[in-house]
Amino acid sequence: MVQERIGAAGSAWAAMTYREIQSIGGRDGSILVVPVGSIEQHGHHLPVATDTILVDAIADLGTDRVADSVPILKTPPFWSGFSPHHMAFGGTITLDFSVMLQALGNIADSALENDFDALLLLNGHGGNKALISAAVSVIGDTHEDVQVLGLTYFELASQFIDEIRESDIGGMSHGGEFETSLMLSVHPDFVDEDALDAPALDEPYELGTQDLLEGGPLAVYRGFEEYSATGAIGAPELASAEKGDAIYQLLGDEMESLLLDIHENVT
Repeated sequence: MVQERIGAAGSAWAAMTYREIQSIGGRDGSILVVPVGSIEQHGHHLPVATDTILVDAIADLGTDRVADSVPILKTPPFWSGFSPHHMAFGGTITLDFSVMLQALGNIADSALENDFDALLLLNGHGGNKALISAAVSVIGDTHEDVQVLGLTYFELASQFIDEIRESDIGGMSHGGEFETSLMLSVHPDFVDEDALDAPALDEPYELGTQDLLEGGPLAVYRGFEEYSATGAIGAPELASAEKGDAIYQLLGDEMESLLLDIHENVT
């Protein structure tokens, strides 16, 4: 289990004085990481804050890994996302696309007043991906002296996931083997292992998304109630804390490499 390792960095921005924040932002090659999640249903076995909890944990891990050599801070997570496709189920809090895009722009405008050289929007929700790409362009156009980047953290796992997964393609979908394993690692008390109930993903378009880590080129809008009666999809029954630990550490490796690369490129 890695729960005891979560929170060493915590919401570092929120815990610091403004002079401490400015001191870090003003150093050469400084990086600001903004985790972006969502509040949306994840079936009967995972909490609605799953995407926010997991992206915040990976952001903490990445910043912890490089904090001794890179001037870096992580903000508290942006906890609501673009999730209209989950509204048929209870518990989801979604933002309009334009409202969320403007909010991320406002966060960047104010946070970057502290002289950071790079901004990484670290996304944890598949439904946010297009919005994060748009935010990178909008913020980058406004802040030409800052390196603005966006990344959906779980896509880093495509480098190694075949060594870990037991499910076929589709098993690591919404609330499936990947997210449930990772939650069992970072917050096992948030997983109801007696309520694992998710059908296999049935996407009729071969070019559509087939898995959390197998995104197809075809964008398809469909409410989640058309995929699943419980809201979850995939194979959560194959999840384990051991798999989650392995995924967590390997994601840490990928994040460490990326953050060091960003630092080198803006120094």
